[in-house]
Amino acid sequence: MKFVISGKNIEITERLRRQVEEKLGKLERYFTPDTQVNVTLSVEKDRQKIEVTIPMKGTIIRSEQVSSDMYMSIDLVEEVIERQLRRYKTKLVDRHQAGGSLQKAFLDQDDGEDEEIRILRTKKFDIKPLYPEDACVQMELLGHSFFVFVNAETGATNVVYKRKDGAYGLIEPEA
Repeated sequence: MKFVISGKNIEITERLRRQVEEKLGKLERYFTPDTQVNVTLSVEKDRQKIEVTIPMKGTIIRSEQVSSDMYMSIDLVEEVIERQLRRYKTKLVDRHQAGGSLQKAFLDQDDGEDEEIRILRTKKFDIKPLYPEDACVQMELLGHSFFVFVNAETGATNVVYKRKDGAYGLIEPEA
């Protein structure tokens, strides 16, 4: 695995770099050697945050963990990524798909810990064209953290969501 480690409001010391590579290096058994792991460490007041993004064929494995201690955040993110990989492996095996950046030995192994994804409820609703700002207002009125809508400007299906920092985000498909 190739690590790309960067920092925001924090100096990446050799000790921090070693800790990240050691902890996330445990995931090496799941990936091919050329897999790139993007890690961003940041500090805001007393919040120590780590963001890990692993781009893979057809998907992205990503986790963000925050705590009062950077080393604790690193431990937490490793556990979450490992859980996501097991879930992703189950999906690949069920659909008989190739794993891309995942090692064949990991895909072939049966760990017996398959976490089945179950959809408990389905909702159907009319989607009317809205501007992104109006979709944000509608989302707030409903008390949801995201809202799916058809963008009145582009005609594409978009999603607005409430970010952890209180701002809004917009997800739109690439053309």
